[in-house]
Amino acid sequence: MSDTSETNGGHRPSRRALVAGATATAAGAVITTLAVRANRAADEGRTPAAATPAPAARRSAPGTPAPGPRPRSDHRPNILFVLTDDQPKDTDWALPRTIDWLGRDGVTFERAHANTPLCAPSRASIMSGRYAHHHGVLDTRHPTHLDQHTTVQRQLREAGYRTGLFGKYLNYWHPADNPPHFDEWLLQEPVAYVDGHYNDGGTVRTIPGYNTTVIKDRALAFIERSRTDTRPWFAYVATRAAHEVNIPDGTYARTRVPSWKGRPSVFETGKLDKPPFLRTADHSFAEGRALRTRQLRTLLSVDDAMRDFRDKLRELGQLENTLVVFTSDHGLAWGDHGWLRKSVPYRPILEVPFLMSWPAGGLAKGGRDDRLTCHVDIAPTLLAAAGITPDTPHDGHSLLDARNDRHHVLAEWWWNRQDKVPIHTWASYVGKNEQYTEYYRGRLDTDGRPQGSGEVLFREYYDLRADPYQLTNLLHLSSPDDERRLGIPALARDLAVARAA
Repeated sequence: MSDTSETNGGHRPSRRALVAGATATAAGAVITTLAVRANRAADEGRTPAAATPAPAARRSAPGTPAPGPRPRSDHRPNILFVLTDDQPKDTDWALPRTIDWLGRDGVTFERAHANTPLCAPSRASIMSGRYAHHHGVLDTRHPTHLDQHTTVQRQLREAGYRTGLFGKYLNYWHPADNPPHFDEWLLQEPVAYVDGHYNDGGTVRTIPGYNTTVIKDRALAFIERSRTDTRPWFAYVATRAAHEVNIPDGTYARTRVPSWKGRPSVFETGKLDKPPFLRTADHSFAEGRALRTRQLRTLLSVDDAMRDFRDKLRELGQLENTLVVFTSDHGLAWGDHGWLRKSVPYRPILEVPFLMSWPAGGLAKGGRDDRLTCHVDIAPTLLAAAGITPDTPHDGHSLLDARNDRHHVLAEWWWNRQDKVPIHTWASYVGKNEQYTEYYRGRLDTDGRPQGSGEVLFREYYDLRADPYQLTNLLHLSSPDDERRLGIPALARDLAVARAA
């Protein structure tokens, strides 16, 4: 994910480097040890730390050094989860310190995907480890469809973690409603870049300042309290960047960004093999380039936040035993196929940056992992690191176990009230070297529930190895023999099974 890769969207998968061999053994040993300790504590009848109110932060006199951290008896890792908004891959230029930290000291997942390229469904999948058709949040207007009992924050908190939410939660969440299963929160809704409207620990108020800086400072204060509160902590930090309408911090408002020459999918002509709504999409290379510039400028503040998080963890002596995860809720098109948004099943929209570091957990330093991964894998991974056995079903699996791999990722999306143009509902089978997509007759009703016949209206198949920019839909004007040769009948069956499972 380097700057030069912006003109090379068809990267070849690198050799898997995560938790292989001795690394996998080290990670497994850490998790096993943590689980044994947790079980031993339960057997001894110790009261879970989550039941104890968090002590107030100590105030030092001016010029007095902060007290040193109290020694911890609970050796489970802290968890820092940082989620950006609408950030596609090929944005590393804006995140040099993030890449230096997590890319050098951890693992880069090169084939990470959003399961639903829309904000609230994606976030619900991250929290629950479940596909959208299971958790029920199919659009951005019905956050209460998520069963809060299924969330990772509930399971971590009940297992003794101190939990905090800072930034964006779920679209259309009522600002006065407190987010369940968090001890502390600074929840912003609606989300804005400057002088946002926040639920600050139960009080709704406007807080002046730039979104990324405001939530970063509050998250740092939450982490700082671990000097005196020895429980492991979970911080969920969700920025406004790099969502449109992009407003960078004043420091970066005019920052020059590297030039971009586009990619073949931006200059695609002759789109008769694409679905009808996309044939008339006409966003230009210039529009895509301008959007890229605006996104990169907002991400510079995210990189500043990551620098400060790293410095705080180092100061507290927690850098080694903190699991840090950095990703985005989904990507975004920069004029690819004439599109300038999300919601469609193409690589710039489905693929996301995804980095993870946990030195004490044995993750390979500077490793690159080419397994197919997706958002439903995040909750199982966090719980595995904490030594917690999930008590609700997951569609994903822990990435800490190198044996966990998959043949395909399920991506799905429902036509909803935000889109007046009939994009239709779709589902996609994303394999390691191929992608098969079906578009269906149907949309969501006013309660965010599917309606319609489900009739297949259009299909696409791309050979991702030969055609990484998805320029040639091999099902356009194909014959039954062509389809059998491409393996379409089996793919259609597999997709149907994945949607129904």
